[in-house]
Amino acid sequence: MKIFLKHTLLTVLAVMGFVNTQAQESSKKRIDGVVGVVGSYVILDSDIDNGFIQAKATNQDVSTLSRCEILGALLENKLFSHQAIQDSIVITDDEVNSRMDEQIDRMVEYAGSIDNVVKHYNKKSYEDLRETFFDIMKENLLASRMQEELIKDVTITPEEIRQFYNNIPKDSLPLVGDEIELAEIVMKPEITKEQRQAVIDQLNQIRQDVLDGASFTSKVYMYTEDKGSLETGGFYTIDKKSQFVKEFKDVAFSLKEGEISKPFETDFGYHIILLEKINGKNLELRHILITPRPTQAALDKAKTDLDDLRIRILNKEITFADAARQYSQDKDSKQSGGIMTNDRGETRFELNKMEDRTLYSMVSNLQVGEISTTTFVNDRTESYYKIVQLTNKIPEHLADFSHDYMKIRYVALSAKKSETIAKWVSETVGDTYIYIDDEYQNCTFKSNWLKK
Repeated sequence: MKIFLKHTLLTVLAVMGFVNTQAQESSKKRIDGVVGVVGSYVILDSDIDNGFIQAKATNQDVSTLSRCEILGALLENKLFSHQAIQDSIVITDDEVNSRMDEQIDRMVEYAGSIDNVVKHYNKKSYEDLRETFFDIMKENLLASRMQEELIKDVTITPEEIRQFYNNIPKDSLPLVGDEIELAEIVMKPEITKEQRQAVIDQLNQIRQDVLDGASFTSKVYMYTEDKGSLETGGFYTIDKKSQFVKEFKDVAFSLKEGEISKPFETDFGYHIILLEKINGKNLELRHILITPRPTQAALDKAKTDLDDLRIRILNKEITFADAARQYSQDKDSKQSGGIMTNDRGETRFELNKMEDRTLYSMVSNLQVGEISTTTFVNDRTESYYKIVQLTNKIPEHLADFSHDYMKIRYVALSAKKSETIAKWVSETVGDTYIYIDDEYQNCTFKSNWLKK
């Protein structure tokens, strides 16, 4: 859920992790294809070549890209990584391996098999591939973390948002696709006290095993249901601003180094945390998540109850909004009468951009006022049933300040964050050793890399 601001080209080159780069000693002479140096990081001529290849592979229009543009993006990424090290930002091996696992999964999805990926990059084996990309991925994570630090305190006022909107030429206002507004009622199966206690007892036993000498990481691989951290042995680095639920952070920040928490509950289930290290404002920890699972009988009852409630709504015995307030078990939408919001807090969903395919299938054919059938939802933490009412449709239109305020706010804030980063780059270039080969001295860069 973290937001990283990067240019499209920089995303392709840095986040995708395809660029063949390595750190070497700084030198003012072009050695072995070195075309640029930022601090202790170098850029090879082949890195620019690979930039074109990978941009094309991700459907970028390479006909409009120049070698100067790709070099500029690479220089910027190196500057972030270099400064991250100066600021003592730490990226652990577990973090690198976790991100690399995600990246390799995407490579496999694109190439068809891991063997095809290994062959594409001319590596001897899967292990050789991982070894090659480890340093690259670590550098990219350093760059991302540095950007995150730069923009974490950036905010925007309503007046700034209005000015941003007013500065957009009227003939350049973006087009917003067909949108819908939705309300939901969620019915969750009952989890008994006995089922909850069984999970607590299991976590207490795991905790005791670790206290008696067992490996916490091994227990993670055996028991955790948090797929997001499974590959890293349950590892996370967090600070007080990290986007973790309050209950999780409260427990984490109450621990001492080496201490294991007792089982505690969040919306995701029950956890135990091992605090491995306090690193300044950051905590390096591992956790195990186990979620109580409902019986089939409990699931069947939840569906029957929601089916009955749906019939009452259709028979106009109760309104959808009142039914949501009285019976829905989604705490985020219950009090508002079931009104749903997206990840940015907006009540409008652009129909053709909905990432939740289950939700899309429920609402794509509804008319205003209609209610979906009772649908089973199985996400990563729980299973439940849901009905959705389509409450409003907004046809395709040009962005309007009043009706599309939250969208405009998001774009304006993103622009302000980009300006913050651009200003930082401009200021930091002057204090950093930069070398650019003579071949690229005539480039026109967005930042003053040539220090003219």
